[in-house]
Amino acid sequence: MAEGSDRGPLRAPRGTHDVLWPQSSRWEAVVAGFAELARRWDFGLVLNPMFEESRLFRRGIGDESEVVGKEMYEFEDRGGRMLALRPEGTASVVRSFVEHRPPVPWKAWYVTPAFRYERAAAGRYRQHHQLGVEALGTDDPDLDVEVIALAAAFYAWLGLTRVELIVNSMGCPDCRPAYVEALRAHLDAHAGELCDEHRDRYVQNPLRVLDCKKPECRAATAEAPRLLDSLDEACAAHLARVRAGLDAVGVAHRIETRLVRGFDYYSRTTFEFTGLALEGAQNAVGGGGRYNGLVEQIGGPPTPGIGFGIGIERVLLACDAEGVFPAAPRPPDAFVVDLTGGEAARDLVAELRRAGLGAARAYDGRSLKSQMKQAGRSGAAVALIVGADELAAGTVTLRDLRHGTDQETVPRAAVLDRLRPQTEPPEKDPTP
Repeated sequence: MAEGSDRGPLRAPRGTHDVLWPQSSRWEAVVAGFAELARRWDFGLVLNPMFEESRLFRRGIGDESEVVGKEMYEFEDRGGRMLALRPEGTASVVRSFVEHRPPVPWKAWYVTPAFRYERAAAGRYRQHHQLGVEALGTDDPDLDVEVIALAAAFYAWLGLTRVELIVNSMGCPDCRPAYVEALRAHLDAHAGELCDEHRDRYVQNPLRVLDCKKPECRAATAEAPRLLDSLDEACAAHLARVRAGLDAVGVAHRIETRLVRGFDYYSRTTFEFTGLALEGAQNAVGGGGRYNGLVEQIGGPPTPGIGFGIGIERVLLACDAEGVFPAAPRPPDAFVVDLTGGEAARDLVAELRRAGLGAARAYDGRSLKSQMKQAGRSGAAVALIVGADELAAGTVTLRDLRHGTDQETVPRAAVLDRLRPQTEPPEKDPTP
């Protein structure tokens, strides 16, 4: 049957995926943990539209990029406006800064779906989800250290130990052009050795060849000049301060001279975290850098900025590869078993929930055996059983579901007092 036919089962679009309970509990925990760390680092949440004017991304990312040229979901709305689904998080956050002009330094974090029409693979979807931060208004290298340290703290909180941080400098508009010309000259002499993708395209943007993972380009650039050697005094001092700061706060890193960004607005610090437990060349689990020209490119005043993005799907793959951060949904505090028609369960779960406890119950008048099986599967600490005798006496039978079949009968009014001491499990503290 042809794809898109009106007949046959409906499925999620190709390159997307559903996340169901209990796996979705990992996503809840990921976002909550990141939010708490962002709060400690003095970042506040920003919420942006999932679609923007196409020209935002054409200005911010560039028409020549594959993201805009081949991967962006672009469409004309009923008012004749050209819009696009967000392919990444930074441009929208910067646009909101330009539009609303909050006081600087402005430190924002976000969680958002992002959309790119690309070949789906493990951890790579046409709709994926990003966590990230953006900090605008200062070029202080100590802010670079804070931003990088926040990402490192997040990976540590997840329990990841096989994550490596690589750092480089993109220089600035004063020192980078001379390097680009030197790199282009080197590539001119080795053009025939480059991969098919870059054999002609390197002329427009030589820097992208350095980031190519194909063996041909890696070999052709092995002896290429290094951007690190072309930094002017100010850029070299900025990088030195960042590296010293990372050492001071205990964030291990190494210099990787191939690490570059292909757009002109990037400057100075660039960084990437790689998941060493992931197989293949595409093992990045997050990264970012300074973009001191992006605000101007979008239409705002000269404003330095720095940020990073982390793909949730990709970072959870790294967790799976290391065997950490499993799905651990919090079970209900109590499961109500009602053998008297359902009214007692209806009223008791409502009371428990008003008191701040998690409560579950069965439906459809099931038997005691069936309800107890469901109670066991729920993971609840106790079952609260209401039969005819309990209903008449105004009592409830508490059965311990985690330590055998010990049970006792207590007055209905005493249920909350009996449950509270055993239903306050400590939450995981997102501290690195």
